[in-house]
Amino acid sequence: MNELPPQIQNQLAQLQQIQQQAQAIMQQRGQVEMLLRETDRALEELKKTDDDAVVYQAAGELLIKAKKEDVLKELEEKKDSLDVRLKSLARQEERIQSRFTQLQDQLKTALGKGPSGGKEAS
Repeated sequence: MNELPPQIQNQLAQLQQIQQQAQAIMQQRGQVEMLLRETDRALEELKKTDDDAVVYQAAGELLIKAKKEDVLKELEEKKDSLDVRLKSLARQEERIQSRFTQLQDQLKTALGKGPSGGKEAS
């Protein structure tokens, strides 16, 4: 690898950095998806309960008695926020993947192997 031109070494380093960024985004996306599933389940269960049911909400290590409508509102807001975050992560993932493919094609061309699979960039 020391015999590669500095430009190629730099592109390889960028490729590795992009891979690490993609992995971090995928990990964040997985965490947000898990929180979204948990929030959806909590909303489903809360909607099944009677309006006068006793509801408790976690506050750190404590469970605090709360009004059903307040908890419902808070969970809906949390769900909306998680949906926005998930869409943002999906867009970031697409940009990273696009940049990865572009850089990969540049490297293949520089090494004399042509673009990946003969595909044209759109």
